[in-house]
Amino acid sequence: MKISEVATKVGLPISTLRYYEKMGIITEEYILREENNYRNYVPEIVQYIEVVKNCIAVGFSIQDIKSMISKHGISKDEQARIIHHKIAEIEDAQKKMETSKQSLYGILDMNITCEDGFGKA
Repeated sequence: MKISEVATKVGLPISTLRYYEKMGIITEEYILREENNYRNYVPEIVQYIEVVKNCIAVGFSIQDIKSMISKHGISKDEQARIIHHKIAEIEDAQKKMETSKQSLYGILDMNITCEDGFGKA
């Protein structure tokens, strides 16, 4: 399968797939080289990229994904630990966002305007 076909099937630009390959996210097991050194991707690449997309969508970084790939498989317990850690990060971010939101409401309640200069009542 050519890179343009993969890009269409997974809904990503070709440049993203090339970046994933450069970063080691797309590993050699998903790439077949033709005699002219053109890349052909195995059909399993589609499901694999969908997993990568889902990981990124829930907040895993490229480095997180690369680290998981480098382990060549992880136990169910290790997978659960990684997911729980990501959940904790998300919950922490939610708390910070809630604190920021409450601070903004506090600014509104102070009835401060900027008409007479920044931060003057």
